[in-house]
Amino acid sequence: MPVFTSDFTPTFLFKSGHFNTIYRSVFTKEHCNYQRKRITTWDKDFIDLDFSLVSSKTLVLLIHGLEGSSQSKYIVSTTKHLNTKGLDTVCFNLRGCSGQDNLLLGTYHSGKTEDVDFVVKHLLDHYDYENIILIGFSLGGNLTLKYIGEQSENISSKIKGGITVSVPIDIASGEFELEKLKNKLYLERFLKSMKIKILEKAAKFPEFHVDKDLLAKATRFKHLENLYTVPVFGFKSPEDYWEKASAKPYLSKIKIPTLLINSKDDTFLSDKCFPFEEANNSKNFFFETTNYGGHCGFISSFYNAKNNWLELRIERFIKQNIQINLL
Repeated sequence: MPVFTSDFTPTFLFKSGHFNTIYRSVFTKEHCNYQRKRITTWDKDFIDLDFSLVSSKTLVLLIHGLEGSSQSKYIVSTTKHLNTKGLDTVCFNLRGCSGQDNLLLGTYHSGKTEDVDFVVKHLLDHYDYENIILIGFSLGGNLTLKYIGEQSENISSKIKGGITVSVPIDIASGEFELEKLKNKLYLERFLKSMKIKILEKAAKFPEFHVDKDLLAKATRFKHLENLYTVPVFGFKSPEDYWEKASAKPYLSKIKIPTLLINSKDDTFLSDKCFPFEEANNSKNFFFETTNYGGHCGFISSFYNAKNNWLELRIERFIKQNIQINLL
């Protein structure tokens, strides 16, 4: 019954999910000097991989969330912590998220695990690591869980485990939750960024006829999915996309040690994103829920030296459950 009881106990202000979510992304000052490697995909596009190397035999592949990148604060802080523990890291910038638009009309979506599979195979074929660990945040966590589950029968023996944080594993209910009034500011920020990218794609690809009036009026993810995700990626409807892209149905198939950490005060997550039953029935899928932490936050206080609970939790799971030696 791999369900963990959390020991995360932040100070007063950080017991607010909104405050914790915003604080990490706005007020923490994390920077990392990456070595970028651009790889060409099978469909004549490119993916940018950002490496941070310390001469390790273990590589951690990090996947960011919606409209994030290797510069996302949770990616940088995890990278720096794992480097100090003797692990190499590489951040997979999803298509169109590396600071330069990708070459094709299609970018990424919550279930596009063919890109994850391509990156993993590239790392296996071109680098001589003994161990690879996958870590995903939010949308990147959904990709990570779905990939590990759907590839359970074929996954390389070098892929030793996965860790995921703040993951909307049920996309339909997660979108409904994010569209509530309490999340208005977050939703507007996401929609603004995504609308700009869709307009840029429409300008580059005249054959892609997007209704710009409907795009401007879009107030829900479903509106953008109807205009972009569904036609570009070949789904029948937003509902078809939600069903096919969600990681939750794949959790029972996971066969390597894999952890999901979701906070109860994460305003992005619905009740369906807390898979107690799946964890209770699994030997390999571990679920931990915290009372506090917000979305990809897990900040404890205003003292930076005390703000590493999440990084330490990731470290502990790697040591104890994936059983990789760290410094």
